Amino acid sequence: MTDTTARIRELHLYRKYFDLVAAGIKTIEVRVKYPHLEDLAAGDTIRFRIKGTEETCDVEVKRVAEYHDFEALLDDEGAANVNPSATRRQQLDNIRAIYPPEKEALGVLAIEIQLSAT
Repeated sequence: MTDTTARIRELHLYRKYFDLVAAGIKTIEVRVKYPHLEDLAAGDTIRFRIKGTEETCDVEVKRVAEYHDFEALLDDEGAANVNPSATRRQQLDNIRAIYPPEKEALGVLAIEIQLSAT
């Protein structure tokens, strides 16, 4: 018997990114490949939460792609899908301000997301 129960992961987002996700404009979420995200897969649900609040937004994971670094991710996935309100350079600077080089060295994930119907 196979367990088909949908997995729900809760992840935190800064307000500016949360608003883009909630509006359905941000379709690629960028994360470092931490061990707790290694088995993230299409069909999973991510519940984004603004840290310290009860405000949440559920998305369905459509696809997960792994990259060596943030530059390759932005080149392949398209910077506008990650953050349509910032240039590629601004995004790279912002992402690297969140994740220093030793975190980037773990590998990075592009998580294609879509707002949940519920």
